[in-house]
Amino acid sequence: MSDTRLKTACLGLDEQGQGLLKTARESELFDIVAVGDEETELAEAIATTYDCPAFDDYRQLVIQNRLDVLIVAAPIYLCDEHIRTAMKKKVNVLKVPPAGLDFEQAAEMVRLANKEGVRFAVADTSRFRPGFSAFREYMQSTNPGQFRVISALSNRPVELSELHDRWLSDPQLAGGGVLLHDCYEMIDQIVLNFGIPEQVYSLNSNHAPDKQQRLSITEDTVVMTMRFSDTLMGNLIASRMFGPAEKLLKIHGNDECLVVTDDSFTVLDNHGNTKSKSRSKVKKGRDQATMLEAFASSILSPEESGPVAGSNIDLKNMAVIEAGYLSARTGMPEAPSRILEMVKT
Repeated sequence: MSDTRLKTACLGLDEQGQGLLKTARESELFDIVAVGDEETELAEAIATTYDCPAFDDYRQLVIQNRLDVLIVAAPIYLCDEHIRTAMKKKVNVLKVPPAGLDFEQAAEMVRLANKEGVRFAVADTSRFRPGFSAFREYMQSTNPGQFRVISALSNRPVELSELHDRWLSDPQLAGGGVLLHDCYEMIDQIVLNFGIPEQVYSLNSNHAPDKQQRLSITEDTVVMTMRFSDTLMGNLIASRMFGPAEKLLKIHGNDECLVVTDDSFTVLDNHGNTKSKSRSKVKKGRDQATMLEAFASSILSPEESGPVAGSNIDLKNMAVIEAGYLSARTGMPEAPSRILEMVKT
């Protein structure tokens, strides 16, 4: 073990958690010193791979280890208290999307991180995938004012027979909204490149037989319209009922159309002719590796790197999501900026 590496633990050992652990170990920036999961046998099996202690009690993992970084892949409703405990011990936190169950919780996490002088960031790997990286570079080199319409599609079919997914239909835990949280990466791309919309109007639906129950359990389909300015509008259509899984972003401008996926970025003219196209196969774990390197640099060299993707980007994303859910309840357009103003960080 090298003292120059960041001592790291992981809460939650689902596919995402295991993937982040594997990628972190392969880098020269992290040492895995503890792993934790509610399933004891799983935690012990993974711990054997990394030659470290296993915990089925998240609180004990946090208080018994001296850590630099805590990776959080467990659902936040199981470990929000332990995340706060970690930050009070001066531990930097990297959490899989979203930043919290709602905007208020995310804001509390960001505020506490600022108070304790640690990093709290969302492990959003889409920023480092070839298609979206090329899109970001293109947007930094062109005039965003030429674009008129943003169209985003996010199909995320899910099988609720899996035990760890059943909370989605629990009125107390789902709280009337989950699907937009699953669209975090797509919303992040929109906000990162165009800023937060002035207004958001959202329609949500599900297939619950009881009308009252539909107000509580998570939605099956979302159609969310965003107004950025008098000349730029956007919409996001998301579903967990229909497949195949798909993520697609289109931006229509005066003279061109941009089409973005994880592995490709295409510029078309308005007649559909290809002006340029870049395509690169997403190498498994490469986006995670780049994201982890950026997070480590923001800790080890903060004066050079700064926060990943800029200041408060995660709160801005959560404000758009919160505005979407609020609009679905009120039937009126909502302003993400008003939600951001509620919390001083």
